[in-house]
Amino acid sequence: MSLSSIGGQTVIQAIHQLWTEESGQDVAEYAVMLAVILVIVIGTVRLIGGSANNVFSQVGSQMATQ
Repeated sequence: MSLSSIGGQTVIQAIHQLWTEESGQDVAEYAVMLAVILVIVIGTVRLIGGSANNVFSQVGSQMATQ
């Protein structure tokens, strides 16, 4: 068995088969959508996280003085 074969197929044939299968494209599309959603969620959490931390700190300090 050579390094250029995977299960009797050459690497080029395996890549071509994956490229032409529609189910593989669906998986790739879902992966891209998941990546975009994760970037949006992480960005939102980082943006709101700092502001929320400041608000909670201010509320906590005001409650401690009363």
